Amino acid sequence: MKAYGETLTALADPTRRAILELLRPRPMTVSELADKMPVSRPAVSQHLAVLREAHLVNETRDGTRRFYRADPKGLAALRSYLEDFWGDVLADFANAAEAEKKRKRRKR
Repeated sequence: MKAYGETLTALADPTRRAILELLRPRPMTVSELADKMPVSRPAVSQHLAVLREAHLVNETRDGTRRFYRADPKGLAALRSYLEDFWGDVLADFANAAEAEKKRKRRKR
């Protein structure tokens, strides 16, 4: 699977998107995240594992505590894919508009 595919798969789950949003402003522990979520600590840990595998969050340790933070670099592959995708769509639209313009000129 391409990198953007992993990112899309990770972000397809609403709980993982909510966790990522919670981590945008500051790093948090699993306990802090679980206190703000309608799922258990083990479930939060499982979601964090998926987000880590997709490079959307990273983990740092401070003694026995683990802090998770959003990693904006993890969105780079998805961003690149979307930019390429929309570039292709816009190019196709421009070509179709030009073809329509030529067709109308020939009718006159």
